[in-house]
Amino acid sequence: MAAVQQISSSSVTLALTGASGAQYGLRLLECLVAAKWQVFCLVSPAAKVVLQAEMDIELGDCTGAVERFLTERYRAEPGQIRVFGDNDWMSPVASGSGAPEVMVICPCSTGTLSAIACGLSGNLIQRAATVVLKERHKLIVVPREAPYSDILLENMLKLSRMGCVVLPASPGFYHRPTTVDDMVDFVVARVLDQLGITQELMPGWGTL
Repeated sequence: MAAVQQISSSSVTLALTGASGAQYGLRLLECLVAAKWQVFCLVSPAAKVVLQAEMDIELGDCTGAVERFLTERYRAEPGQIRVFGDNDWMSPVASGSGAPEVMVICPCSTGTLSAIACGLSGNLIQRAATVVLKERHKLIVVPREAPYSDILLENMLKLSRMGCVVLPASPGFYHRPTTVDDMVDFVVARVLDQLGITQELMPGWGTL
């Protein structure tokens, strides 16, 4: 894996939802762990279905087991990855007094995006996102959908006006990708750039 290093904040909330593109979320988690960030990880029930369908990964419902699996898979330090359940309202991310100052939802389903745009807090992912917004911290959403409906476009505009970074999973091709991993890394590199993490997954334009 290409090297990354920490240059800014030390913790992040990372949520995976039920949009296609589970590979983006797990690759981002891998890079965050390598960068020595602590990751508060939220995986929706729909995301677990997608992980099974797209990557043959079955996480199950036990947060402790999921935490151990991800820690071992990405060789994280003990406690570096913390996993919270869908309704764990006592987790740090449920309150502005304990949540990290940055949150990434990758991939972000249209349902999750719409709920956040409307201020809903029906589950921990939605609540964590509303916390980040109300505290005027950084929220990055990575929608993976096509085509975009008027409703989705309006909701993305609403979030953008609130200061949210809307970063669609739209890989470029100027770097001439030859594998699916190359296309995944293109999008993950853009997220790492937004987080202020130096990355070598994808060179910037003009440096190829």
